[in-house]
Amino acid sequence: MEQLPRRYLTRAEMENRIARFKDLKGSDGGLPDSKMPGCERTLFNVIGFQPPENVGENATSPVGDHAARMAAIKIREGFNLGYCKAKPGHGPEMHNHDTNETFIPMTGTWRASWEDEKGNVEYVDLDPLDVVSFPPGMIRRFENVTKGDPNKESILMFVIGGDAPQAEFSDQAMQRLESAGVWPPGG
Repeated sequence: MEQLPRRYLTRAEMENRIARFKDLKGSDGGLPDSKMPGCERTLFNVIGFQPPENVGENATSPVGDHAARMAAIKIREGFNLGYCKAKPGHGPEMHNHDTNETFIPMTGTWRASWEDEKGNVEYVDLDPLDVVSFPPGMIRRFENVTKGDPNKESILMFVIGGDAPQAEFSDQAMQRLESAGVWPPGG
């Protein structure tokens, strides 16, 4: 005997739940490190990522304020999915989330790094379709480390739990951004 409720959607309703990669609109801004050399990347909000409420100055949506408003599939069903496209040597500064974050390289090789309890950085390199999952509260970052053409972008998929997840850059990352003159904006 079935226990779960059934739901029926029309084809037109299902069309609102389809995202074609070729039609996604990415954003390269809206995060504290967006203008930091080596952090340049394009983020694509595929599913969810509603802007979080009541966040501090170094906290934002994991896809940034710009992409948080451009979800291809606008739902709130407990998870968010996006893509990052970046050249080798590029990725965000160390940051944290209030929910799980899972990385899956689609193309290229990506490094997933984290801080241990002493502040030392450890990492693992991931090939296409490998998966790493970070729990809430763990300081982490990712970086494209693909060998070869330094201008060829690779794609990383990320899945983050929650309906309006929050990202926060580490104090050390914010200090680097301030020292580089890219934060605060216009500062």
